[in-house]
Amino acid sequence: MGEFHPSRASKLLLLPFALHCLVLLNFACSEIFFEERFDDGWKSRWVLSDWKRSEGKAGTFKHTAGKWAADPDDKGIQTSNDAKHYAISAKIPEFSNKNRTLVVQYSIKFEQDIECGGGYIKLLCGYVNQKKFGGDTPYSFMFGPDICGTQKKQLHVIVSYQGQYYPIKKEIECETDKLTHFYTFILRPDATYSLLIDNRERETGSLYTDWDILPPPKIKDVHAKKPADWDDREYIEDPNDVKPEGYDKIPREIPDPKAKQPADWDEEEDGIWKPAKIPNPAYKGPWKRKKIKNPNYKGKWKTPWIDNPDFEDDPDLYVMKPIKYVGIEVWQVKAGSVYDNILLCDDQQYARQVVEELWAKNREIERDAFEEAEKVRRAQEEVGKKEKEEREKKKRDRRRHRRPDPHDYLDDYHDEL
Repeated sequence: MGEFHPSRASKLLLLPFALHCLVLLNFACSEIFFEERFDDGWKSRWVLSDWKRSEGKAGTFKHTAGKWAADPDDKGIQTSNDAKHYAISAKIPEFSNKNRTLVVQYSIKFEQDIECGGGYIKLLCGYVNQKKFGGDTPYSFMFGPDICGTQKKQLHVIVSYQGQYYPIKKEIECETDKLTHFYTFILRPDATYSLLIDNRERETGSLYTDWDILPPPKIKDVHAKKPADWDDREYIEDPNDVKPEGYDKIPREIPDPKAKQPADWDEEEDGIWKPAKIPNPAYKGPWKRKKIKNPNYKGKWKTPWIDNPDFEDDPDLYVMKPIKYVGIEVWQVKAGSVYDNILLCDDQQYARQVVEELWAKNREIERDAFEEAEKVRRAQEEVGKKEKEEREKKKRDRRRHRRPDPHDYLDDYHDEL
């Protein structure tokens, strides 16, 4: 048995503590630019815009957890009026994502059959008159679902660059059920990004390739031509293959060996009997040399890529103008969307932890609450359907038992005359 070393044991005992401290240090070094859980006092941080209000087209938000929630006290803000525009914003401490990762995350629950409308958020820079914040207010970044009918289930990721808006080129579908979902966008200083829904990565790529912001760094050389000596034949005929002797004498058809002359065949009247022809199983068609691998095969020739003379790199492509506001600006045919848990930070691990704590642990509870609410809704619909049928039946019975009007007979008499 080895000798016991107290100092070694102490180090092993301290190891978990050191790792825990390392995790805490990592979180301490990260920065949360803005985090909104919509608890009491949220109205002091958010300004409801008057955009479209004079036209009677502006909606308002309701502070609620919604009809089914894992925790009824965990409230968000819900769109509450059908066929309205919604605009609300919060001013936040100004920050820049230069030389740091930017994480944008929030949750949304479409309790309604939205039919057509958005569920996204915006980041804004510069000065914004929050009481006039609306669809024409410039923004730096827009992210989130946009649903219309059964065809459009799009997840927007739009970035602003030098005054122009650039949508992501990829078709990304959002969630369309009536449960809470977390949307996360992570943008790194190397201009790569990750897009997650409920902590599961849906897309990853780069601002250089997935947006048409800058011309592509590489283009195909349109003047390039395949070299004359380029051999792109993967297989060739075997020059050593020799046609078998007598191969060309094999007939295509042969008399059917099973055919028999009919018993009533009369050669004087019917002529000389000949058996019918059938395909010759020995006939293999025109002779061809067998194929072998081409020893000079160079592969399929492809047009080479060259540096794009129109490309001028911008090392700050990922950098947004300093962010000063976060806003919600959407239009919805049917209201009922619950926004919550808005987070802007530079630590994707912290964002992941938030989703685990607020969504992963509660999703089954919320699903059960939703299914129970659906049972109640269907039961109420069934009761309403039966009541309607009963009313219709009573109307028909009243018509059948109505006392005859003597004028009806007079009208019939005059019609006959």
